[in-house]
Amino acid sequence: MSEIRNGSPSPLRILDTRLHADPSRVVLRPFHLGWQGKSAVGDRAQKLVEDINSLSDREVSKAYAAVRADFAARHWQTEQMFDERFAEVAEQLKLEPADYSSIRKRLIGAYFCHEYTYAAAALMNPSIVPHPDQSGLDDRSCRFVMSLRAVGEGHISSVAFREGIAKTDGSFSLWPQASFATSVELDDASLTDSERGVIVHRHAESSLSNTVIFPITEQQAGGLEDLRLVRFDHGGGDYEWIGTYTAYSGRSIRSELLRTVDFKRFLLEPIVGRAGRNKGMALFPQKIAGKYAMLGRQDGKNLFLLKSDRIDRWNSEGQLLMEPKYPWEFIQIGNCGSPVLTDEGWLVVTHGVGAMRKYALGCALLDPDDPSKVIGRTKEPILSAIDADRSGYVPNVVYTCGVMKVGERLLVPYGISDSAVGFATVKIRDLLDLMR
Repeated sequence: MSEIRNGSPSPLRILDTRLHADPSRVVLRPFHLGWQGKSAVGDRAQKLVEDINSLSDREVSKAYAAVRADFAARHWQTEQMFDERFAEVAEQLKLEPADYSSIRKRLIGAYFCHEYTYAAAALMNPSIVPHPDQSGLDDRSCRFVMSLRAVGEGHISSVAFREGIAKTDGSFSLWPQASFATSVELDDASLTDSERGVIVHRHAESSLSNTVIFPITEQQAGGLEDLRLVRFDHGGGDYEWIGTYTAYSGRSIRSELLRTVDFKRFLLEPIVGRAGRNKGMALFPQKIAGKYAMLGRQDGKNLFLLKSDRIDRWNSEGQLLMEPKYPWEFIQIGNCGSPVLTDEGWLVVTHGVGAMRKYALGCALLDPDDPSKVIGRTKEPILSAIDADRSGYVPNVVYTCGVMKVGERLLVPYGISDSAVGFATVKIRDLLDLMR
């Protein structure tokens, strides 16, 4: 099926696969005691342990049996999580582990954990990049990693992942997910309030498709929003996967970086400088004239080009690149992820907001050597919300945080009205022809 653009067919072919919010997908999470106020790591937590200790051995066995009956089958390595959580609590409260039986330890650990539906409210705003592992594939296939913004209880956004294989004919397949998910873990639990960044890792026995990155620091407490991933080429085959995202504290926003070389360990660090106060930054996949380059919407309306000597420091407000020009983007324009290098220049998928706050996707072409020069842009949207796609948590929205080049095509995952994720494919040549 093709999208219709003001009566004319779009070159995008809409694919059948859809991903939806799923309240049945839960993850076992520890309470991060620092988020609960000082009383949680002191008097309140101590009182909870004392209450559990007041139970007889028989009462402890009965209470723990009830916990196992309720939750053991819904999670992976549940008792190991309880053991680990007890060890953390014991260290914080200066408990002596030898004073507690194994079952009492696990019951205490269970009281300091909770079950969280991380994608119950929405699944949206995907980004997609080549997978670090391309072994065993022919030149017609590309293994990929896709990130998704998952919204759960309390409208908190986290980062989820799916893996799959895309083909040069525009088709793709997703790897299956297990019935459980696991949260990443901090390398150093003492750094949750660090301004220098934190390092997290996924469980060694968990796949990436079953891994979720939750907010960790105080700045992130309100959510990790709209990760824009790119495979960054440092040169000589040295690749790093870098994403920009919005860290929302509940009161303020800040752009931050996610950095990884293997999707097993991740550095989450703030972007320093004036430019980091804004949302929607997207990194070019390589240096331009010896500098890092970024697209951003620094004034909330227009698209800017930024450059920096350091990937984590962006002091300049940047150079104005594009302003709204057509009715479907009069309110604002922005990038939809990192630019894609083609034979004719940097292809940038854009989004525009028009009347009735309707979002639509377009694209622009930048000079390959000097991306401050706009070679062309689409006059009409290439994708907009129609029919059933108009309904959702935020209606009339299509949005993506990144596309992937597969042969001579783009695979375009996109959010649908902040409620689901759809997929489209398009020949790059057809997009370039629209901008002539």
